[in-house]
Amino acid sequence: MSGWAAIIEEKIRAAMEAGEFDNLAGQGKPIDLEAYFATPADLRLSYSLLKSAHCVPEEVALRKEIETLQHELAGCGNERRQTALREQIESKTLKLNLLSDSNRRQQSRKA
Repeated sequence: MSGWAAIIEEKIRAAMEAGEFDNLAGQGKPIDLEAYFATPADLRLSYSLLKSAHCVPEEVALRKEIETLQHELAGCGNERRQTALREQIESKTLKLNLLSDSNRRQQSRKA
């Protein structure tokens, strides 16, 4: 075993003994790799790199922001804050719709 492999093994062993791998989400369940293998092989690496760097398409980021604002709105009791949240949701939804429409037009031009 090379020097690096021995160091890595020791780190993993120490983490296991410290219980750092206990109670992980999905522990004991099979890993669903269906989506992974459904992705073309030439795109897997690039998607993996983008995901690791926390880079997502603008549409995905907007959808996530809208969802977060909607959850905040559902639990908000302050009427002024509710109004501000609704305005933010409306603005982001409009931006998402415009972006989606623009992307659809670009795709139809390519086809």
